[in-house]
Amino acid sequence: MSDTLGRGGATRAQGGRSIAMDLKFYYAPMTSASRVHWALEELGVPYEKVKLDLAAGEQRKPEYLALNPNGKVPLLIAEGRPIFEGLAILLYLGERFGTEKGLFPASNLDRADAFKWMAWGAVTFGEALQRFLRNTLDRFPEEERSPKSAEVAKKDLAAHLAILNEALEGKEYLVGKTFSFVDISIAPAIPFLGRFGIDVSPFPNVNAWVARCLARPAFARVMQG
Repeated sequence: MSDTLGRGGATRAQGGRSIAMDLKFYYAPMTSASRVHWALEELGVPYEKVKLDLAAGEQRKPEYLALNPNGKVPLLIAEGRPIFEGLAILLYLGERFGTEKGLFPASNLDRADAFKWMAWGAVTFGEALQRFLRNTLDRFPEEERSPKSAEVAKKDLAAHLAILNEALEGKEYLVGKTFSFVDISIAPAIPFLGRFGIDVSPFPNVNAWVARCLARPAFARVMQG
């Protein structure tokens, strides 16, 4: 494991005094943890980064499993309490910091709209994507992969992209008029689709939205690891 400081540094000033940061973020580059990493960079709050070497099995060490029994990233230690699952972490960060910074809705109905799309990205879209990958990637045993199941998942992903494309019609961002955690929760997955033979060109609204989101400086910092 390697520890570094996030963009906000080790402390932040509040009321003329400095308080120690209480966020510790466990991650690995180029994984689903990138969404949480991106959110933290957008917020600009102080946090500590702990990079795990997944190939070396650091996520399966007893001390890590004591914090996240799933043995996966991301994991956030917040106020002394471990939070796993990326969606849960994004919701926590959104409610704690995001509203003040304009990255998470304040009103009940707008927040419900945000929850709706974040859940859609994690459950509906995410399930189809995982189903497709399980049936195409070489890291899964050949006897467990099904070309037929992969084709069904591919069609499901196209249907989901059509829904997303329609939702973005005439809009720059998915919920509200400005960039938010909702965009963070879905946009990073789209560029990977083309690498697996999924044609995203029929969805111009999606492509323009993804380009807009990924052009943000905070995302560039995430890509640096």
